[in-house]
Amino acid sequence: MQKNSMESIMKYVFIFCASISIISIILIFFFIFRGGVPFMIEEGIGNFIFGTVWRPTASNAQFGILPMIVGSLVVTAGAIIIGVPIGVLTSIFMAFFCPPKLYKFAKPAINLMAAIPSIVYGFFALQIFVPISRELFGGTGMNIITASVLLGIMILPTIIGLSESSLRAVPSSYYDASVGLGATHERSVMSVVVPAANSGIFSGIILGIGRAIGETMAVILVTGNQPIIPDSLTDGVRTLTTNIVLEMGYASGRHREALIATAVVLFIFIIILNSIFMVIKSKGEKR
Repeated sequence: MQKNSMESIMKYVFIFCASISIISIILIFFFIFRGGVPFMIEEGIGNFIFGTVWRPTASNAQFGILPMIVGSLVVTAGAIIIGVPIGVLTSIFMAFFCPPKLYKFAKPAINLMAAIPSIVYGFFALQIFVPISRELFGGTGMNIITASVLLGIMILPTIIGLSESSLRAVPSSYYDASVGLGATHERSVMSVVVPAANSGIFSGIILGIGRAIGETMAVILVTGNQPIIPDSLTDGVRTLTTNIVLEMGYASGRHREALIATAVVLFIFIIILNSIFMVIKSKGEKR
């Protein structure tokens, strides 16, 4: 009887814990949208999203966030190009090709990368990447290329960790069967095991991209924070997240409402992006 009572109690404890995340999302959704959507309607959704001028403190204030949207997309795309191939290939190496002695050092080092605060990454890039970029491309060195390289490095621990776990979770019978049919070790890994772990690898990529989109403190230090649409990869940009952080401290009135509306756009953007990836992932699993 006591055992059944304890099981019932724990059942409700688990339900409560599982519900916290759902309730949190609902509350975030409610408070952000309650503060931002009325402003977007008053300003005009088209004017707000597709406007190219951000001048919130002027007498004739303008609240166009298209430069920040473009900046977020470009920097995130650069991080994907740099971080995803390196992360996935590194996870394959760690799971199947890394010597045990090297693995003892490499695995803790990768885990440590995930624990480093983002501001430390930003300061590192400010001292190392920005001068190199300045020498190679001119200007201040704070540009799309620098930010993309930084974010590409920052998403590596997430992609490597989840991808490696997914690769190791593939039943060994897959690999054994491939080798038994005469395939080499490399071919068995790349043609059999990696496709079987696609779902987990893709999840790691999604989480890595989510971090790249939402990163703020590190990006502030290396993007130049210019609210303009860039003409080249060597131009400075401002992302949606940095726009909110830079101005929320002194914003008031419609300026503050515009920043909350920016958070609404960022929230919707992340939901759309994750939904697209999840649809692609589900189609891949059905195959």
